[in-house]
Amino acid sequence: MKNKRVLFITGTRADFGKLKPLIKAVDESTNFDYQIFGTGMHTMAKYGNTILEIQRSGLSNLFTFINQTEGEDMEVILANTVIGLSRYLSENIFDLIVVHGDRVEALAGATVGALRNIRVAHVEGGEISGTVDELMRHAISKLSHLHFVATDTAKSRLEQLGEKAETVIKIGSPDSDILLGKSLPSIKEVRRRYQIDFPKFAIAMLHPVTTDIKNQALHAKVWRESMLATEDNYVLIYPNNDSGSQYIFDAINTLKEHPKFKIFPSLRFEYFLTLLKNAQYLIGNSSAGIHEAPMCGIPTINIGSRQHNRFTHSSIFNASFEIDAILKAHSTIANTISFEKTSHYGDGNSAEKFMSVLNSNAWLVSNQKTFQDLDLANV
Repeated sequence: MKNKRVLFITGTRADFGKLKPLIKAVDESTNFDYQIFGTGMHTMAKYGNTILEIQRSGLSNLFTFINQTEGEDMEVILANTVIGLSRYLSENIFDLIVVHGDRVEALAGATVGALRNIRVAHVEGGEISGTVDELMRHAISKLSHLHFVATDTAKSRLEQLGEKAETVIKIGSPDSDILLGKSLPSIKEVRRRYQIDFPKFAIAMLHPVTTDIKNQALHAKVWRESMLATEDNYVLIYPNNDSGSQYIFDAINTLKEHPKFKIFPSLRFEYFLTLLKNAQYLIGNSSAGIHEAPMCGIPTINIGSRQHNRFTHSSIFNASFEIDAILKAHSTIANTISFEKTSHYGDGNSAEKFMSVLNSNAWLVSNQKTFQDLDLANV
């Protein structure tokens, strides 16, 4: 029997880190062939040319597509990606397209797949957040045929959106396979590679909130001033390239010569996870503070609305964009000895569960989707 062909679409360092365990599992199987469609921030020098991380990962089946230039609007990037992917698929046949999360590249992949009558699998749908990302994530889910979710809550949300229960499979967050595995580099190796000499450090990551651009400059300033008000050292990582990121870069640029900060466009995913496991805390509004940090028992100062209504845990301290509120959360963390770890987002066996589906009933799911009504009689 001819192998099924699977296309993985990745546009950022973050979604590649999530998809990598799944791609490697497909690569190791004799039943499937795979290809990676690398695009988005991966191709941009400003963000560290992370397409090189894919090339160095041992995953050789990579097609690179440049879908944007610096400063293009998100809808233009979406259109560019739809056109590029459509042309690619006119020459390359696949049985399944796998996308992750809520980025425009994933929306393009789901759109093209649905319109070309190719099954689409969406990883980590059903999550909620406080920006346009949530709209895109749910739109991607409605265009997808299979759903590999991280939690029972996410599964329930997708069923509320009319997805059939048998197409929504809980596998956990795939990066838990890496985070809870034994293949992470040592902190000594990471320090040496990135020349991080701080005896202790926190991780700082701030992304734009696309629905609140008018306040982005102020928010970036408050984030910066809050860190300067502490005695801590910071490993600071660039934001994503959403609208409003320039305001964050403006704040970061004032810190480039400051001895408290070590600034990076990007970090290799496994190295980032090692740093996170050894950090004092994470400060900003990255989903890493909601997903990965609690799995490590690392506290998060989660600022603003970007992660609004997402998972709550005793290690996550929500604060408004006010210096006093942020420093209050910082003080609580500094005076707490340790924080409980959580397995809410997975136990480290996501790839195994993913492959179980691909090897069984994935291909029985109809390309023709129908809305599954809830039992309205009991509502």
